This record gives sequence, C-alpha cells and structure tokens, in this order.
Amino acid sequence: MNIVLCGMMGVGKSSVGVRIAEMTGRMWYDTDVVITDRHGRISDIFEYYGEAHFRSLETEIVRELSGRDGLVISTGGGLVLKPENSELLKQNGKIFFMRASFETLLKRVRADETRPLLKNTGKTAEALGNLLAQRTPVYEHVADYIVDTDGKSVDEVAEEIVRLFGEEA
Repeated sequence: MNIVLCGMMGVGKSSVGVRIAEMTGRMWYDTDVVITDRHGRISDIFEYYGEAHFRSLETEIVRELSGRDGLVISTGGGLVLKPENSELLKQNGKIFFMRASFETLLKRVRADETRPLLKNTGKTAEALGNLLAQRTPVYEHVADYIVDTDGKSVDEVAEEIVRLFGEEA
C-alpha cells in the first residue's frame, strides 16, 4: 500500500514526502521530478508541447508507480484532477490531501517563477485563487484523509500522515 500526497502547489508535498520516506524507510517519488528527469523542465514541456501533453506524461508515471508497493508518492498539483489518475492511485494507495490556506500558499509560491500555471500571468494571487477554488473540491473528493498544514512543521505533518496511515494498516 502506497502513501499518496496531493494538494496545491506550495503546500509542501515534496518536503513532507521526503520526511515520510525517511521516517518509514519507504522509497519516495515525486511525479514532477520523475517527469523532469525523463523529459526535461516542466515549464519547457508546457511551452513547447502544451498542458495536455504534460498531463499524459503524468498518467504514464502514475500507471508505473501505482503498480508498485510501499512507496511514498508526491503528486503534482493537477495530477489527481484526472479521474484515471486518482483511480489508479487508489487501487494500491491511500490519498492524503494536504490542505493549506490561500494566504499560506500565496506566500510560498509568489517568488517561484517555475510554476507554469502562474508564470507570466502578472496576477499570481488571482491565478492561485482560481486554481484553489477549482481544485479543492476535487482534492476533498479523492482524498482518503485531509491533513491541514497551516502552522505545522514538515515533521508535524509527516508524523500525522504516518499515524493516520498506520491506523489504516
């Protein structure tokens, strides 16, 4: 059974995923890192091939990782929006929606120019708010657990997820 982390960009899925892997001895995979390693920078993929191509690469990675066991998987912010992806991940995993407030997310992503869905909008707050409004209901729907991250350290969030996952096992 895999531990799957979903949520908005900037919520800390990668940092928490690494910490959970350290705590549990599991292998950690970040779907965005796997795509970058195999296909190049995500911003370049968006620019040259479009979002649809990027989303198909995500599904390819999900098919691969969901077939394995005992992993920690940090997903890209939009990955679980595609029903096929969330269904594949649920077959052999528990999905944890890492939730943070708009203010927390904005603080974390404002300076990051590598986020293709926020890049060059000139309206980071508005774009982030729109994404948050669109995605939160989907995250809540696909999640087996919701973990609030505001005001918590990486260790606190990781410990909470490991505890919840352990209760399930």
